Amino acid sequence: MRQQPVPGNGFAPLGLDDLREMARVNRLDVAAMFMAAGNGHFGSCYSCTEIVTALYFAVMRVDAASPDWPDRDRFVLGKGHAAPTLYSALIRRGFIPESWIPDFETRVGARLATHPSRRSQPGVDSSQGALGHGLSNACGMALAGRLDGRDYRVYAVLGDGELHEGSVWEAAAFAPKHRLDNLVAVVDRNGLCVDGRTDEVLPLEPLADRWRSFGWDVVETDGHDLATLVPILDVPRFDGSGRPRVVIARTVKGRGVSFMEDVRSWHADAISPAQYEALRVELREVLR
Repeated sequence: MRQQPVPGNGFAPLGLDDLREMARVNRLDVAAMFMAAGNGHFGSCYSCTEIVTALYFAVMRVDAASPDWPDRDRFVLGKGHAAPTLYSALIRRGFIPESWIPDFETRVGARLATHPSRRSQPGVDSSQGALGHGLSNACGMALAGRLDGRDYRVYAVLGDGELHEGSVWEAAAFAPKHRLDNLVAVVDRNGLCVDGRTDEVLPLEPLADRWRSFGWDVVETDGHDLATLVPILDVPRFDGSGRPRVVIARTVKGRGVSFMEDVRSWHADAISPAQYEALRVELREVLR
């Protein structure tokens, strides 16, 4: 892994053991937010925990002291309903106070709303709501970087259910056309969406070949294996290839909590106090 200097707060990329611990803390933070709200998208958050952790604590060049630093790497959460995973990363990187965790609410205007808002949360690069727009937002940011001669990278995490949206594939065609090799898309391939199995709702496979046909550099990996995720995500800055990268990250919905893993209902569900305590017991140890 290349050690990228982070101005302002002196943050250094975490090693593997510390990354695993940060992923554990992220899951606990997410559960605390959802417990405060009474419900939440547990499955959707827990499938992308390691992806977001790798980006914010080992790969991305960001600075909590300067959230709008022009040369920062950008992050777009296409699956915006997994916002608490992003909020935890921003809290632990120092962008957002830890005291905001109980302020996660479903009401409009909440400090931590159900979807990320650039207006409300420091460190959020792109507001997200309806699915299907994240990759388009990321393409615009990446193109702006190329035109401005800046070396920042843009990362977009997409749900596999989100790939049912046609706008994703318009953006997939746009990125290679404009040689956006500063762009990395990550597909959280957990196989489930709110309506059921993604391939039963609308088949996606052969997914890697689809992306290759658009001209992307495609890498498939275990989306929970931090040791492999970090080097795959840490792409060179403007390597001259002209090919954006897509990482198809094979994940498990609800990863880390036995009664949530690969269960469709935990895409979004209420949690009881007893379930919350059981979850906390399971998350006492890091996942390996």
